[in-house]
Amino acid sequence: MSDTSAAAFLTLVAGRRGHFRLESGHHAGLWLDLDPLFAEPRRIAPFVAALAGAIRPHAVSAVCGPLLGGAFLAQLVAHALDVEFCFTERVAVGDGGLYRARYLLPPAFAERVRGKRVAMVDDVMSAGSALRGTFAELRAHGAEPVVAGALLVLGTAGADYFAEHRVAVEAVARDRYDLWLPDACPLCASGALLENVAAPHQPDSPDVTT
Repeated sequence: MSDTSAAAFLTLVAGRRGHFRLESGHHAGLWLDLDPLFAEPRRIAPFVAALAGAIRPHAVSAVCGPLLGGAFLAQLVAHALDVEFCFTERVAVGDGGLYRARYLLPPAFAERVRGKRVAMVDDVMSAGSALRGTFAELRAHGAEPVVAGALLVLGTAGADYFAEHRVAVEAVARDRYDLWLPDACPLCASGALLENVAAPHQPDSPDVTT
């Protein structure tokens, strides 16, 4: 039997410690580099199969994921379930406040999702910014998002949001995660340099603030 624990998942990605501003606006002390996660499909296959199996009882007719990793995952899960696939794309992240990112469906998908039961998936969910943006966009186009799934759910912030909106949450693995509001961040209080991982930057030239 394949190991689909949080520990096994974390061996597939690179993580680094520091002081990070996430897309949601929260601060965290751990950042996971998920870019190479799908480079070797065989290694991630047990997690994808487990997530597809968890989503199957929800009887969805489409699977949607935010670019980048969520879209790769959505395509694999949609294939496993023999349903339609679509994706959302981040178009803007506002300055200040929490959950300012917007995610939009490409025009080709906007009408296709109307009236459909949709599963939303992402590789990892912590605060859930990308899935929250996808949720809002799907509902704006008349879809019915019924489940949010992830290979790994970190902490409870994202899962709690979907529970409040009566959307089921399916996770292959779960792990604890320290996530702070900016004005309650102990790393800010200690004077640690802040890296904004929500903003695009060149390698070795992070967007940092004091």
